[in-house]
Amino acid sequence: MSEREIRIFGDPVLKTVSDPVEQIDDRVRGLVQDLLDSVRLPGRAGVAASQIGVNLRAFSYNVDGEIGYLINPTIVEVSGEKEFVDEGCLSVPELWYPVERYPFARAVGIDLDGNTVEVAGTGVLAQALQHEVDHLDGLLYLDRLTKENRRAAMKQIRESSWF
Repeated sequence: MSEREIRIFGDPVLKTVSDPVEQIDDRVRGLVQDLLDSVRLPGRAGVAASQIGVNLRAFSYNVDGEIGYLINPTIVEVSGEKEFVDEGCLSVPELWYPVERYPFARAVGIDLDGNTVEVAGTGVLAQALQHEVDHLDGLLYLDRLTKENRRAAMKQIRESSWF
């Protein structure tokens, strides 16, 4: 398994709601390994399966030296008052905009053995959990921007060298 290429804004897979993982098999084990290999690179807090072109509900995270993954994750709890935090995305290179996120999030999913796994945290981990589940729901952080910032982001995307 290996690091996979990140899909970029405009790729339809990024706007598609991901399917639940129905069975843990070699394909899913390979996907998880690819997600873990892909998130280990510097500057990456999370990688959703859709970002590497796979329409299944799984993501990896890498926050404060803790690397892990969740299969079929759901956000089961958020708390605190939403606050604006600067956010970027590997699928939208070079852009950073403030997005409203809860300061605490708890997600539950399963591991490769089918065991229930819970990941919870504040700060960057809370932001990453919300961001990655959004990906699996076919949302990009651009969808959560204020109207003015979304307009500015779309202009910046159209003028970028990668679009």
